[in-house]
Amino acid sequence: MERIDELKLKYQSVLNLIQQKGVRLAHVHLKDNKLFVQGAAPSQEIKNDIWNQIKLVDGAYADLTCDLTVDASLAPPAAAAPAPRTYTVVAGDSLWKIASHFYKNGAQYPKIIAANPGKLKDEKSVIHPGDVLVIPE
Repeated sequence: MERIDELKLKYQSVLNLIQQKGVRLAHVHLKDNKLFVQGAAPSQEIKNDIWNQIKLVDGAYADLTCDLTVDASLAPPAAAAPAPRTYTVVAGDSLWKIASHFYKNGAQYPKIIAANPGKLKDEKSVIHPGDVLVIPE
């Protein structure tokens, strides 16, 4: 077995983690009789995860040179925040009644006031049929 194949086999768990974590590899080859791995990780946390895996395989990593930088542009885009829950006021509604419906406790109506600062100022705020209110979780 060639030396590079032997080292790739030894560090297979590291190479697998590199692939799973979205690290972009520039080089994986034999250099000075060591496995030379060079690339960019999406975050410092992922770079640290790779190094922790290397240390698990061989704490001295005397037969490995790993040169990883951090490139935040490799990180996947953050998931979009879920759309807020809303409620459209109907005739006969009150903040107490809406809070009772969503929270099973009418006294929770201040949560609705706080989530609608442009529409509601306090418990005396008037709501009208057709008003759309944000209902926090």
